[in-house]
Amino acid sequence: MPRQLGELEDAVMTRVWQWNRPVTVREVLEDLQKERSIAYTTVMTVMDNLHQKGWVRREVEGRAYRYTAVSTRAAYSAALMNEAWSHSDNPAAALVAFFGMMSAEQREALSDAMRIVSPELPEAADRPSDDADTESGR
Repeated sequence: MPRQLGELEDAVMTRVWQWNRPVTVREVLEDLQKERSIAYTTVMTVMDNLHQKGWVRREVEGRAYRYTAVSTRAAYSAALMNEAWSHSDNPAAALVAFFGMMSAEQREALSDAMRIVSPELPEAADRPSDDADTESGR
């Protein structure tokens, strides 16, 4: 399972994921320099570290490398959530707490995702409520 990316690693990977194409150290450097003062060698070291950790693959182009993401931001986020959840001593309680923190939009996205993963699940509006169970005497 992946470790959470450091701040600079995340800033670099965000660009690689957003651009969704092979990138050079120079391209990432120039974009990062819009936000902060940073050296070419620092970005080169971070990208080399990301390659060593398996986050990016690289191919030689002339005298430089072009880096491409191995996975997506969504897959990274999912792996982090799974890692955190798997370390809980009470996974059900952890999920309840997590769902309680979600906004209405996030809960709707979760519902949409569940329908994709398990299409046999009924729509929320089609599911019987607890009230219906009580009224029918179940």
